[in-house]
Order: sequence, then structure tokens, then C-alpha cells
Amino acid sequence: MTSNKTILMLAAENDALPNAKVGGIGDVVRDLPKALAAQGCLVHVVIPSHGFLQRSAAQEIATFPVLFGSGVEQVKLYRWDAAEAAEAGVQQWVVDHPGFYPCGVGQIYCNDGNDRPFASDAAKYALFCAAVGQAVLNECFGHVDILHLHDWHAAVLAVLREYDLHYARLKTMRTVYSIHNLSLQGIRPLRGDASALETWFPNLQYDQAVICDPRVTHCFNPMRAAIALADKVHAVSPTYAQEIQRPSQVALHIYGGEGLETDLVAAAKQQRLEGILNGCEYPTAAEYPKLSKARLMAIMDEALLHWVAKSAVMLSVHWIARERLQQWCGKRERGLLLTAVGRITEQKVRLLRHKVTYQGKHQPVLQHLLELLGDKGTFLMLGSGDADYEKFLQEISAYCPNFIFLRGYSDELSRALYSSGDLFVMPSSFEPCGISQMLAMRAGQPCLVHGVGGLNDTVIDGVSGFVFRGGNGDEQALQMLESFREILAMTEENPKKLQSIAKAAAKARFTWEAVAEEYLQKLY
Repeated sequence: MTSNKTILMLAAENDALPNAKVGGIGDVVRDLPKALAAQGCLVHVVIPSHGFLQRSAAQEIATFPVLFGSGVEQVKLYRWDAAEAAEAGVQQWVVDHPGFYPCGVGQIYCNDGNDRPFASDAAKYALFCAAVGQAVLNECFGHVDILHLHDWHAAVLAVLREYDLHYARLKTMRTVYSIHNLSLQGIRPLRGDASALETWFPNLQYDQAVICDPRVTHCFNPMRAAIALADKVHAVSPTYAQEIQRPSQVALHIYGGEGLETDLVAAAKQQRLEGILNGCEYPTAAEYPKLSKARLMAIMDEALLHWVAKSAVMLSVHWIARERLQQWCGKRERGLLLTAVGRITEQKVRLLRHKVTYQGKHQPVLQHLLELLGDKGTFLMLGSGDADYEKFLQEISAYCPNFIFLRGYSDELSRALYSSGDLFVMPSSFEPCGISQMLAMRAGQPCLVHGVGGLNDTVIDGVSGFVFRGGNGDEQALQMLESFREILAMTEENPKKLQSIAKAAAKARFTWEAVAEEYLQKLY
């Protein structure tokens, strides 16, 4: 299916530009426009400068006034012309203003305290949305057919389009809203704060019942507003689109609509909600060799050195990792290699820390798993994030010699773990789409996953990987451990079956080309 539509995407991140990515949105905004361009679309992608992008290979195109707060702000628009970001049919844009780096140059997201959550970011992205809306009115991007808003950071533009007469012309354009992670909603007060809807737009005549948070009605919920006001709402996998229509029961390890399930059920009934799985790139000449133990050791050593150099003293987490690596190096056999790559967050690690009674012992799931693994192999985990979960992983590594926690990030090391592991472990409590499992599968590494969200839509149990489920934390934990026990038995009793599963994982395809076709049919 081909199209000649012109699409303008707004997002906080874009991995097509240097150092402008934190999470999965950056991957999507990098790859999706290329696939849409191949279908004949013209795609403009615009993000804030974050205080540094405009200083690189960007060309200033326009300076224009934007009504914001109690005055007028001068905003600059830059076109990114660097060769590394060039794609036929795709144009990268950056908008710049001092308000786009309230927490320092280069900080894509601020970490505001619990007393004023999202305060800095919400003001930053409200101004960003107003600026992009003004640039559209000024025809800086030429004719635009579709406004595609990614996550809560871009949601305010849907509110301005609906309620601000200044932006009324945007109603001639179709609006699509993508939910990448419903757990982050950008909630701020409606009024009475320096970072509040009426502070940003004092003359806005809005319908409070539509845009307020359903749990805290004196607050503005950008995520809810965009769900209500967009022509189409998109969740990043079919299973996630179903899950978010049910209430969350966090105590039971069940994650759903995070308070917005009623709005999402309404959107589904109005046939405005679509679940479309994100894609993955499959370069034709790419190879994913299993690295030797010596080569893998060298890459991990190098990463550790870089991390250690950032501190005046050697942190205990790095010292423990170094000790465990030396022990693994001294073993004659490589053994079964379990891997995990990702942010250390409650979403990713909660189930591993969950305590359950298994084989007569009551302890964290990760400890049970490592005892099952024993001296048959080693578990290498790469990532950083939440301090409490990092501490948990560090302590497990101190007590379990077959677990190596590598706290940090290295692109080279992540690629090495994707290609060299025997089993990728991804027990996410929820996973809107997930990219790590696709990257591991692409490299021929089968995954052990929790059957939620995009994990459920990409891994077929017993065919291209292993899937566990469960109606609460205990059930999920026990099913995960039983599944792992069966995998261990398979490695010894039926290695050919494991090889066939690895081959099926490598053959699985979730292409951006197919995704783009679905977008054109269902969203645009």
C-alpha cells in the first residue's frame, strides 16, 4: 500500500539524531519514518533541542513568536541536514528555546521530586507543543495531513487543537496519538502552580471533564486528554491494547489501564483504539556471531574500566562484577549463558525480586533461578536505573557466583550479549511492546518471557522461545521457575529441540515495512 500523505511526528526523543534517545520512543521515531517514506509518505520528525542539538549540524530555518504563559516567547526552528540523519522522504527538525533545558543542557528528562512530579518536563513539553503548533500554522513544514503525537510529551498539542481558537486550523489535520508507556502520564495541576495548564495557557477555554485526571480531578492529565481528543489512539502491540482496557491490580502484579481504562474502553467502542506492534530492523548483510568466552570477557572488562573511571573510587558494584568475571574466566567450560539487557526498573525487575516458596525455600525468584542454574552456567545482566533494584541485584551477585551484574550501559556489550547468549531472560511485569526480545531473537537467542504486551505478540512458547504467565505474582514466579527448569532439562536431554527453537527465533520477522502498511490502513 502506498500513500502520498505528509505526516508530522512530535516526540521527546529521536535516535536518528546524536544523543537524543533514552528509551524505546527514540527507536520508533528513528525507524518508523523511513518505513513510511518507503510507502510514499513525506515524514517530518520534530523534537526539542534539549539545549544541544541546535549547536551541531542543524540549520536555522525560522524564528517566530509563541504565545505561552503571560507573554510571548521567541522560538527557533532548525532543520537537521547532517548526512548521517539523511533519508529520502524523511526530514528531521529541532525546535530551540531556553525552556527546553530547564535541568541542564542535554537532559532529555528531568528528575523532579515527589512533591512536584513532572513539573519541569511538563512545562518544557507544553511550550514545545505550542511551538510546533505555531510552526505548522506558519507552514514551516509545508502542507501537513497528519499530526502524529508520541506519548504524553506531545499530548498538549491535541488540547490546543481542540480548545484554543488560535490553533483551530489544526482541526483540518487528522491526529493520531501513540501510547508507548501508559504508566507515565505527565499529570500536573490545572491551576495554582508555576507548572500548571492555566499558567501555560491562561486564556484556554477547556472542558475540565475531558482533560482532568479521573482520580485527581483538579489536575490535568495530558495522556487522558490526548486519548479523548485524538482521531485515532495507537497502542504499541495488540496485546497491550487489550491489557490497558482493564484496571491495574499492582498488588497482584497485574498492570492495565493505570486509571485510564474507562477512557480506553470508550475509545475501543468508538473504533478509535488500535494495537499495532512496533517493528525491528533486519539488515540484509548483518551477522550475529557467538563470541568466544575470551572475546566476551575482553568487552566486559573494557566496559567495566570505563564505568570505574567515572568515579574517584571503585564502586562496590563494579568490584563485585570484576571478581565474578575473574571466577567465570577461570572456569574451563563456558557453560549455559543467560543474558538480560535493559533498564533496571520495577517494570523489568520486580518479578525477579518477588519472594516465593519453591522447593522448600522462601527467597527471591532470581535466587531460585540461580540455584537451579548452579554450576551449569552463568547469568550476565547489563543495565542501570532504580537504586533500590540495583542494590538488590548487587547483593544477589555478592552471594551467587553464577550471577554477574554489570551496572551501566555499553552499546558494544549489549550487542555482544544479544548475539552470544543461549537464553535471554525478560520477565517484565508489563511490556507495551519491547525491543530487547526482538534483538535477541534476531541474533538467534531464544527468550524466556512473561506473556504480556508485545512479549506475548512476539514469542511463541515452545516454538520460538518460552512464555510463562500467571494471575498474580506468586503464580508468575512459580511458572517462570518451572519453565526455566524445563529449559535446563531440554539443554541436557534434547539439545536439538533447543537448537530448533533458536533457529525459529532467528527466522521470526517483525518488519517496519509491515508496520508502516498497518499504520496507513488503520491509523492514517
